[in-house]
Amino acid sequence: MPLLKPFGRLFLTIFLPVFLFFNTGFAVAASKVEILHWGDDWSIEVDGQPFELKGAGMGYSDEAGIAILAKAGGNAFRTWGTEHLDVQLAAAERHGLKVLVGLDMQKQLQGFDYNDSAAVAAQLAMLKASIDRYKSHPSLLGWIIANEPNLMIGADGGAVQPNPKVYAAMGDVLDYIHEHDPDHPATVAFAFTGTLADDVNLALKSMPTLDFLSFQAYGALPAIAPLVEELAVELPYMVTEFGPLGHWEMPATQWGREIEEASGAKAAGLVDRMYQAGLNNPEGQLLGGFAFLWGHKQERTPTWYGLFTEDGGRTAAVDELTRLWTGQYSEQRAPSAWGLRLNELQATENIVLAPGESVHARLQASDPEGDSLSIRWQLMHEVQARSHGGHFEAEPDAVRLDAGKTTSVGDVHEMMLRAPLQPGEYRLYAWAQDGSGGVATANFPFLVAAP
Repeated sequence: MPLLKPFGRLFLTIFLPVFLFFNTGFAVAASKVEILHWGDDWSIEVDGQPFELKGAGMGYSDEAGIAILAKAGGNAFRTWGTEHLDVQLAAAERHGLKVLVGLDMQKQLQGFDYNDSAAVAAQLAMLKASIDRYKSHPSLLGWIIANEPNLMIGADGGAVQPNPKVYAAMGDVLDYIHEHDPDHPATVAFAFTGTLADDVNLALKSMPTLDFLSFQAYGALPAIAPLVEELAVELPYMVTEFGPLGHWEMPATQWGREIEEASGAKAAGLVDRMYQAGLNNPEGQLLGGFAFLWGHKQERTPTWYGLFTEDGGRTAAVDELTRLWTGQYSEQRAPSAWGLRLNELQATENIVLAPGESVHARLQASDPEGDSLSIRWQLMHEVQARSHGGHFEAEPDAVRLDAGKTTSVGDVHEMMLRAPLQPGEYRLYAWAQDGSGGVATANFPFLVAAP
């Protein structure tokens, strides 16, 4: 969509809200979203009002999780597809949230062949139908045409550029949006890879009228702004995914298992990187961002990326986002875990145990209000088939835990356990719960090997 460039600070936008019958059958007014450019600054307006983006990537398909986002001070969420979009948009409208909709554009990384013209045409028809279906919803903020289309992995494990036809196909979608839905901007969410600058430049050749850029980075979050400056592109940008240090950014054991940060370190690191990247107070070309993930997700572990645990427990990172969005913490904050050791050793020290060996586990976890914590331990196998690009990954099986009682003194929580009798790769998990919905998490990978 064209950008509005005001003369001085005075500009006038006149439009009449058009009341349409959405697919639900209720009369609604379609939203009008504009990206404004004044001097060195860019901003968003929704229905003529300034919109300061406070977003998260939505992992919930039910209203309860969406309502929690609104209560925490968020005002928008993004999706990665349209499977649950009817429910999500309806909930967003009820709770005053806006939605940046991710379209279901297939990835070359997952095997979609962009040389197959018939498949590409069928995909375009499907995407057009989705755009037509949802373009008039009052909670629509805009469109993500594709998620990480530049994420391609070569034979050596490094990043390589995708087929240029991927971007040509995205250009066709962009053209359709501009023609049939000029009231909502469109973007492409790029993965932060070693070829990112080349990827963006290649994409813009096929999509010169793209409304804004989007980037997805974790440990590399503070590097986005310098990259945008280097690109010298007159476009604003969002950060459509940011979160803890990624599993590819963390050290691994000698047998190749990634070592996850404890939840307290995750929350502290998240805030630090947000400040470094300017997400606490977006200005210039930065429009804001979406924290990953408002929900639960299995990726390398069941606790790595979710801001919530599988049973709905709230981690300290949620409290930090609430503080940044509202200016204050919630009344009841979640506990934080700062480390888990086995036999007083850290996971980076590559713990190898004999079958049945006795092991001492020590968790450091604290609660900001001083609440007593209930500690739950679980032993699991490691993931067998590792996913790429955030796609589906099966949660590993739990293993019977032969353990004694937990003793807690202050912030230290200890127990004795026995290593499994079967050799293999395992991971010990600890959850520290405050009884009010808050939880801290930590885990430790180890190897059991026969003598």
